[in-house]
Amino acid sequence: MVELNIQQMLFEFLGGLGIFLYGIKFMGDGLQKSAGDKLRDILDKFTTNPVMGVLAGIIVTILIQSSSATTVITVGLVSAGFMTLRQAIGVIMGANIGTTVTAFIIGIDVGEYALPIIALGSIMLFFFKNKKVHNAGQIVFGFGALFYGLELMSGGMKPLRGLEAFHDLTVNMSSNPILGVVVGTLFTVIVQSSSATIGILQGLFSENLINLDAALPVLFGDNIGTTITAVLAAIGASVAARRAAAVHVLFNLIGTTIFLILLHPFNLLISALQDKLSLNPEMTIAFAHGIFNASNTLIQLPFVAALAFIVTKLIPGEDSVVDYKAKHLDPVFIEQSPSIALGQAKEEVLRMGSFAVKGLEETNLFLKTKLKKHSDSTYQLEEAINNLDRKITDYLINLSTSSLSENESEEHTVLMDTVRDIERIGDHFENIIELIEYQQANKVKITESAMNDLEDMFALTISTVKESLESLDHNDKEAARHVVKKEEEIDKMERKLRKQHIIRMNEGTCTGQAGIVYVDIISNLERIGDHAVNIAEAVLGEDN
Repeated sequence: MVELNIQQMLFEFLGGLGIFLYGIKFMGDGLQKSAGDKLRDILDKFTTNPVMGVLAGIIVTILIQSSSATTVITVGLVSAGFMTLRQAIGVIMGANIGTTVTAFIIGIDVGEYALPIIALGSIMLFFFKNKKVHNAGQIVFGFGALFYGLELMSGGMKPLRGLEAFHDLTVNMSSNPILGVVVGTLFTVIVQSSSATIGILQGLFSENLINLDAALPVLFGDNIGTTITAVLAAIGASVAARRAAAVHVLFNLIGTTIFLILLHPFNLLISALQDKLSLNPEMTIAFAHGIFNASNTLIQLPFVAALAFIVTKLIPGEDSVVDYKAKHLDPVFIEQSPSIALGQAKEEVLRMGSFAVKGLEETNLFLKTKLKKHSDSTYQLEEAINNLDRKITDYLINLSTSSLSENESEEHTVLMDTVRDIERIGDHFENIIELIEYQQANKVKITESAMNDLEDMFALTISTVKESLESLDHNDKEAARHVVKKEEEIDKMERKLRKQHIIRMNEGTCTGQAGIVYVDIISNLERIGDHAVNIAEAVLGEDN
């Protein structure tokens, strides 16, 4: 009979945990869809200072219901150069506050209505085709699933009251807060969701299975444990990204240390709030979580520079991240001096072109080494190119309403066309990265002679793109003519390599899968050559 109870307890607890995690994820996805794909934009635009970063972190975390997800996005933005370390620190602090919303939702205690809420969400999902209603249905369904999972977990935890070992553990945690912190940290590292572990803590507290003395250190540990997701995301990333993840760990470690020192007065404060506001047990833990994270942020916010300094010392190395935001597109010049604005736009186009060259070089390195850092770098460069494409195009469109001379109008057209060509180069080297990833995933072997041919074609293509940008920079028609000749060489090389590939196929030294990867790579390189010659021909103009 005891074994049956343990089995039932485990099944209810683990099943409830699974439904709870799914509910949070599903609700977060629905909120994200309802908000539109603007989360990265919020983090990108509204992080001008640490205070704004905190607000952005709170908003985004409320929208996606996961501080870990917000921190991972932030690590990615830092790695891509869209955000500085100091800006990231503010966002990470805000994410810690935003994640407390889930605990407050749990504190509402509508568990008995969980199944009708799930039913309502299902009706909205399956009987309506309107996208907004569908997204709202996803939020409602996730909300209901969250509470249903909690109810199952709570039912599964009730038998713990009779277990002597669990009783001893809670007594030890009450007398030894550090043990509570370790328990909370390890459990959150395993589950990888502080919302889930705090939800479990709320359930334990509501069932009188744990007292406040033991619950608060576990709560602090939950906040340390949630940093594991950002740490994992930063492995193999840039120095700046690793520093951002380290800040997340350091921030929660410092906060936990401060609140362990102040544990007794903090305990008295939470107890007083529980009595004064007549809080239910779940809401009491929610208030403790909210006060801990908000106070921790207020205490550490003035020391953002110090935190940045500490992690820079802890994680030494050159920060190789480039600032991918537009540098030269000052809107003031559009009104005051269109000719200067045109020059500014040209500088930005050339920066965009340098990212395309760098992306091609990183793609070639990924082909040779298969190291993930090169593919990550390439994806970031492609994203940077897309960002600059939007910014430069908008700037040039605004500039087109100004009074430009005939020569300036021609240059304006050249720049508009060049931006489009550079953006397409980015798309093509991203295609090549995906082909190499396919090669890796499917263990496709490319022969040594084929790899040597690809190396030659990459070298020719990269030098052609470089020279096309140089011809644009200096308006060098001779260099532009040379690009046209080199592009003809690329075309000849592509035809020659296709023939050699067919010979290898006939000889049986090359598989069909390898052939697909190989031919698609040389095809993408040939298309990159076409875009390089487009830039050169724009420089040549009527002389072509």
